Amino acid sequence: MGRPPSRLERQKRLKTRALPLVGIALFAFILGAIQGCPGSPNRDAAESYVEAWQNSDYEAMHGMLSTKSQEGISLERFIVRYGEAEAQATLESIEGGEAEGDETNAEVPVTADTLAFGTIEQPLKFTFGSDGIAWQNSLLFPGLELDEELTRTTELPQRAGILADDGQPMAKGPVDAREYPLGDSMIDVTGITGAPESDTIDLNSVRLGYEPGAITGISGLELAFNGRLTGTPGGTLYAKPIDGGTEDEGRELGSGEPAPAEPLKTTIDPELQDAAVINLAGQSGGVAVLDTRSGFVKALAGSAYSVLQPPGSTMKIVTATAGLESGAATLDSSYDYLTEAPADGRMIQNAHGEICGGTFTEVFANSCNSVFAPLAEQIGPEEMTAVSERFGFNRPPQVWDPEGLALVNPPVPTIPKADEYESDLGVSGIGQGRVQATPLMMASVAQAIANKGVSLPTPITREPELQPDAEPVRVTSQKIASQVADLMVSVVTFGTGSAAAISEGQVAGKTGTAEVGPSGEVDSEGEDILIEDAWFAGFAPSDKPRLAVAVMIIDASGDGGTVAAPIAGAVLSAGL
Repeated sequence: MGRPPSRLERQKRLKTRALPLVGIALFAFILGAIQGCPGSPNRDAAESYVEAWQNSDYEAMHGMLSTKSQEGISLERFIVRYGEAEAQATLESIEGGEAEGDETNAEVPVTADTLAFGTIEQPLKFTFGSDGIAWQNSLLFPGLELDEELTRTTELPQRAGILADDGQPMAKGPVDAREYPLGDSMIDVTGITGAPESDTIDLNSVRLGYEPGAITGISGLELAFNGRLTGTPGGTLYAKPIDGGTEDEGRELGSGEPAPAEPLKTTIDPELQDAAVINLAGQSGGVAVLDTRSGFVKALAGSAYSVLQPPGSTMKIVTATAGLESGAATLDSSYDYLTEAPADGRMIQNAHGEICGGTFTEVFANSCNSVFAPLAEQIGPEEMTAVSERFGFNRPPQVWDPEGLALVNPPVPTIPKADEYESDLGVSGIGQGRVQATPLMMASVAQAIANKGVSLPTPITREPELQPDAEPVRVTSQKIASQVADLMVSVVTFGTGSAAAISEGQVAGKTGTAEVGPSGEVDSEGEDILIEDAWFAGFAPSDKPRLAVAVMIIDASGDGGTVAAPIAGAVLSAGL
C-alpha cells in the first residue's frame, strides 16, 4: 500500500475538481443576466399583479403601479375600469403563468375562464415605469394591445322556468314575455322581469350576457336567481381598436354557444301561495308561510320580507321566551289587574286602557302591556337582545344564497344592541320603539317555537347550491318552547286571537297591534288618531305543527285580533 496523500495534495485535488463547476455556475449566471432571470423585479411584479387579480385584490394591484400612473388613475376609477372589463368579458376566473420579459416589458400567460366566450388563453402585457408598472389599457384583459378595448356580441338562451314544489310552472317563457300558468298570485313570489329603472349600468346583468338596459330579472325570484334562470349566454368577444370600428374589424379573443338552464325548483305550495295573496286582498302588508319542520318557504304575499314595521305584541313570543329562560317569569307567576304600569320611566298603557292581569297564561292570552313592558326590564338588555338575535333579529333573512341575498338586499329585522336601548327596553318587549320586523321574521319566530325551540334557515329553493349558507340555531330549550307554545294556544282558545281558530286543527298564535304614528286626524274628543298595524304570528296544528304563518296589515282598520288573525286562520286552513 502507498502512503496516504498529504493535506497539501488533497487541497490541490479539490481545487482541480471544483474549477469546472465554478465555470458552469459563472456561465449560467451570465446567461441568466442576459436573458432576465426568474427572480427579476419586473417579472416578479408582473406575476404578483396577476396573482392579486386572481384574488380580486384591486387595491394591491393599484399599489403596484408607478407613482405617475397612480396619479393618473385613482383607485376608485381603477376598480370601476376592471369591473366594466370583467363584466364585458363575463369573466369568472383567471390564472397566471410564469412571466417573461426584460427591464422595460413583460408578459404573463393568462388563462381566463368566461361564462359566454369559453376559455381564453392570451398574454397580459406590461410596461414598466421608473418605480412600478405603467398603467395602460392592455392591462384590463389578456390579449389586449395598447390601443385596443373589449367589445362583444351576445346571444341569450331561452330563460328557464320557475316551478312550484309540486313541479307546476309558476313562471315560464322568454325573458320579455313571461307567462304565469297558475295565475297572477304567483307573481308575488316569482317577481317580474323588466328593463332597469335606473340609467346606471347593472354590471351584474352585463356579466350574465345582457346588454345595458336589456330586460332582465328585477324583483323576487327573477332577480335573486337571475343568473341561474338566464342559463349560459353565448357570443363572441373581440379586441377592437379604441378609435372605433365594428366588431368585425376587431380580433376575436373567444366565442361560445348559448345553453339554456333547467327550470328552477322552488319550495312554494301553489294553493298556499294563492290563499295568501287572495286573503291579503290587495291590502298594504304581507303574509309569510313556512314549513315548521324544514323551514322551507311555502308562500310569500305582498311585502312579506321587503318592509319593516314594529311587530307589536307578536314580539311577546320572544319576551315570554326570554322571561321564562331568565327566571323573570314562570307559568305560576301572577300579576295585579292594572290599566297601566311603569316602564322606561313612563307609564305604559294596555290597549284601549283595558284592565289586565292574572296568571302568566292569562296575561299572555290577553296581551297585557302592563305586564310585558316591566317584564322586559326585569329580563335585562343583554338577555333581551341575545334571545331576540337567536330568533333571527339583527341578521338578514335566510332565504337565498349569498349572491341572491346581495341582489335582493332585503331590510334586516332589528332590535337594539344591549347598550343601545336607552329608554326603550320596556317598549321593545311589546314590539314597539326601535324593534322592526317583517312577516317573514315573525313567521320564523313562530316556526322556532313550533320546532321545539330550533330556528331553521328558510330557503325558497330545493337546489342546495342556491340555499342560504346558514345552520339551525337552538333558540331555547324544548321545555320552554313547549311552555310558550301552550301560551300561544291560550291566545286562540280564550284570548285576543280567537278569530284565527280553524276546524282543521288547533292554532297557536299571538296577535299584535303596533302604533306607528299619528294619522293627522283627531277623534271626537280631540285626541290624535294613530295609524296602527295589525299583526298575527302562529302555527298549526299545535300538537303536530306543520305550518307557521305571520300576517301584517299596514294602517289597518282594526287590531291584530280583528284584522290579521282571520287572514292567518284562512291561510292555515288552506294549507291543512
